[in-house]
Amino acid sequence: MKKIKFFPFLFAILLILAGCADEGMVENSMQPTNGKKIEANSFLRIHFIYAGQADATLLQLKENDELITMLIDTGDWKRKDVVSYLQNEKISDIDLVAITHPHADHIGQLDMILDSFHVDEVWMNGDTNNAQAFANALEAIEVHDVGYYEPRAGESFEIGGLTIDVIHPTDNFSKTNKNSAINNNSIVMRIQYGDVSFLFTGDAELEAEKEMLASSLELNADILHVGHHGSKTSSSEEFLEAVNAEIAVYSAGIDNSYGLPDQEVIDRLNDHHSLVYGTDQYGTITLETNGKKVHISTEEEGIVPPPVEGEGCVDVNTAPAEELQKIIHIGEKSAEELIKLRPYKSLNELNIINGIGAKRLKDIKKQKLACIGG
Repeated sequence: MKKIKFFPFLFAILLILAGCADEGMVENSMQPTNGKKIEANSFLRIHFIYAGQADATLLQLKENDELITMLIDTGDWKRKDVVSYLQNEKISDIDLVAITHPHADHIGQLDMILDSFHVDEVWMNGDTNNAQAFANALEAIEVHDVGYYEPRAGESFEIGGLTIDVIHPTDNFSKTNKNSAINNNSIVMRIQYGDVSFLFTGDAELEAEKEMLASSLELNADILHVGHHGSKTSSSEEFLEAVNAEIAVYSAGIDNSYGLPDQEVIDRLNDHHSLVYGTDQYGTITLETNGKKVHISTEEEGIVPPPVEGEGCVDVNTAPAEELQKIIHIGEKSAEELIKLRPYKSLNELNIINGIGAKRLKDIKKQKLACIGG
């Protein structure tokens, strides 16, 4: 991973600008299970921390005897729950804190985290604002002499077994939209661990999504951290189609005053057959993977989201050939091939069948007949 030396005089300028100024594992599946955590020499554990109407995600990468820790966003400035969560997890050192954008519900507890833990480096998008939480964060970075960097789209970093590809913002987009649309300047990262990929979008909205869709950068990911707390200002149909996530997690507070997540976003995610989890429903959501298998556990029991919606669906893993031919674009020969290639962990895998390309796969999903049974 790049290490960028921190220059204190830059923060003086920024301060002025700111106005201060085995059981429990699923073989080849993304389906949720209950059970023990993954026991292996190397694995990645991701905590989507319940932080009210705020964002904070902890990544812990264990590689033999080494532990690498990364935090994406730091919760709300009026609370101390993220700090407490890290303390309860026995965290002492954090390799990287990535602040997607400087709104108080994302940068809020950064100063307390820097006071409480040893942090090697902080990433920000370069935007400023007048919030006291932002000023506190800049001061703490300077006091603790923490490395600082502003990543841009197209950059790639290796941190242990993680590959972090920065998808957004570009230099040009950031300059054009500076301070006028801080959400749209959110740092968006695609993180790969083994065969499993994640997309973290911060509060990136429709304008940023269009920019990302127009780029040549990889958006497809197995797990999506849904943009802007599940607001309809994000998660366009085109963007969700490009990401094609099997699991979607949104961060929102219980009975929050914003009414998030918006139902139309949940409907879009369901249309894409994504398993949807929200911190307002499940509390902290923990995902563990060894790079192939995935295990999900939740703080609250909630209701495990069904892998499909609707009644009378045709289960592609169990239905006979005659039933399979009710699915659009599945004829006699393709039904036989489909059966030979079973099982499937998601409808997305139907594209391995001869003649089923991206357009036909989209038609199959729109028909809402094919499903993966529980």
